[in-house]
Amino acid sequence: MSNFDIYQLSEDHEALREAVREVSTDKIAPHAARVDEEAVFPQEAYEALRATDFHAPHVAEEYDGVGADALATVIVIEEVARACASSSLIPAVNKLGSMPVILAGSEDIKKRYLPKLASGESMFSYGLSEAGAGSDTAGMKCKAIEQADGSFVLNGQKSWITNAGVSDFYTVMAVTDPDGARGRNVSAFVVESSDEGFSVGPRNASSASKARQLRSCSSTTAPSPATE
Repeated sequence: MSNFDIYQLSEDHEALREAVREVSTDKIAPHAARVDEEAVFPQEAYEALRATDFHAPHVAEEYDGVGADALATVIVIEEVARACASSSLIPAVNKLGSMPVILAGSEDIKKRYLPKLASGESMFSYGLSEAGAGSDTAGMKCKAIEQADGSFVLNGQKSWITNAGVSDFYTVMAVTDPDGARGRNVSAFVVESSDEGFSVGPRNASSASKARQLRSCSSTTAPSPATE
């Protein structure tokens, strides 16, 4: 057996780990027990992460982000989780919610939403699961109906949405072709919390983390840009 590591982190990644660990230890850990006990959003952690650009490190530099690679983003999430599991959901869900925009959004949509995410002005959440289609996502009932002007109206409800009620932006999956092939008839949309007809329900209890802001979201008339 070899006496050396098969893989080692780069010096930059190790330096990042040390930096995130310091922030997490000094600014996040002292509040972890309280936010869990009170079941509130870890605002102090969010402020500390924003101040150090660790809240959404994956956003590319061209959209005013720091352009961290996937491994660096995982390190950020891991180190924050050492101090507070709930707080680690800030960078984790910011990436989850914005990845459809990054991967498939038009340039206009990227410029509209990613700089606000990168600056910490806004957060992203991800809306996929539904009460009647938790593991069977292809069976979702939320629909998006295209309007004459090319916009869409979403009608439906999403469940167990992390950071709902705190995030400004929500990537929501909805059926756009009811007669299309099952699982291939779904599109992604960005819904803003200020959109008409969008609402957030009461917080759902979470066995994993009491401070996790887990809620249902409903949309009845919210027009949203497609990320196709």
